[in-house]
Amino acid sequence: MKLSDYAKSVGVTYRTAWQWFKSGKINGYQMPTGTIIINENNTEQKQQRVVAVYARVSSSENRNNLDSQAERLVCYCEAKGWQISRVIKEVGSGVNDGRKLFLSLLADPTVTHIVVEHKDRATRFGFSYIDTLLKQCGRSIEVVNLAEDGKADLVDDLVAVIYSFSARMYGQRRAKRKTEQIIRHLQHGNEEPG
Repeated sequence: MKLSDYAKSVGVTYRTAWQWFKSGKINGYQMPTGTIIINENNTEQKQQRVVAVYARVSSSENRNNLDSQAERLVCYCEAKGWQISRVIKEVGSGVNDGRKLFLSLLADPTVTHIVVEHKDRATRFGFSYIDTLLKQCGRSIEVVNLAEDGKADLVDDLVAVIYSFSARMYGQRRAKRKTEQIIRHLQHGNEEPG
């Protein structure tokens, strides 16, 4: 079978399949025309696919949505005939780059394919960086629902930025007020006769 057909059958990009061929992970040969033919006995590569579903919501109030989001992703994977190794559900902001469950998923080299419902479920910013780095490792991240309208993505990103900056700004003000309150208390404590 052609390398492009092989890539489709195992659910990876042509480039990833080409890297596997060049590194010797899959057996095949290159014809004088440049076409790469993969031997039919490469079914072991199909079995090596380890699929993880990642669902995320921003707050605990949306827990019901978290469960239904994970369910939809599981159904999607089952419809594609993929066996799911794990389902990860996380509550946290898409702007937060310290989400422990998502970071552990990205760091786990045994997970070859990550499935998310929307790009922003993985991250609000820098999705292309994550996608590119995973591809370089022979891994992939698949987005089930790509935004049909680029404006929707931009509006969501703008709201996320404003929310993030507001939280930081008000959080800093609160911390500043707390520090000022501690200083006043210490000053009053020092003024009282001992």
